[in-house]
Amino acid sequence: MRDFLNSSSVWGAVVTIAVFALGSFLHKKTKAAWCNPLFLGSIFVIVLLSVLKIPYQDYKQSASALTYLLFPATVSLAVPLYEQWELLKKNLLAILAGIGTGVFTSIGSILLLAWGFRLDRACAVSLLPKSVTTAIGADVAVELGGIAALTTAVIILTGIVGNLLAVSLCRVLGITNPIAKGVAIGTASHAIGTSKALEIGQIEGAMSSLSIAVAGILTAILCPMAAGLLR
Repeated sequence: MRDFLNSSSVWGAVVTIAVFALGSFLHKKTKAAWCNPLFLGSIFVIVLLSVLKIPYQDYKQSASALTYLLFPATVSLAVPLYEQWELLKKNLLAILAGIGTGVFTSIGSILLLAWGFRLDRACAVSLLPKSVTTAIGADVAVELGGIAALTTAVIILTGIVGNLLAVSLCRVLGITNPIAKGVAIGTASHAIGTSKALEIGQIEGAMSSLSIAVAGILTAILCPMAAGLLR
């Protein structure tokens, strides 16, 4: 099996698409939160690589074709935002305040974690941009002396957790306003969370899409300042 996979230059892309399709099928059938396609797909890929002892770099290289779709997919999130443009203008200050609060909370929690557990500076810096999209977070971490692989893993994990818990947390915390839901989800769990926001509703998806961009800019500005507080 391993020899067969190594003989193909795109097996990683095929496996990724297959497990996502399987996860989507199970999610539609069961409606269970744990059947999230991203969650199940990640587990399956990890198990496959571990059992067959395939280096992650080999998988990453063979699945690289899919990474080129990340940027157009992110840009396409502007479509629902455009459709809710009037709503955005009416609530602009509240939306920006919500995103700003979310970014400060995210970075501040990592600082407290780093100080409390005396994390190594490289690890702490790698965790700072955990709530923004990978394209921004990985570059920010590397510029600050962090570990790109760790940042990528944490960003993906943050997105999956946000995707899985978004609906439940909004229900528990009594968040019913669609704008508030979208801002919270997008700021906390970037594009992966936004996919859940789009499932919830058009307004939630539009606000979450906006939050990705604004949170990314604020994070890129604030992370160097936060890193200066680390030893």
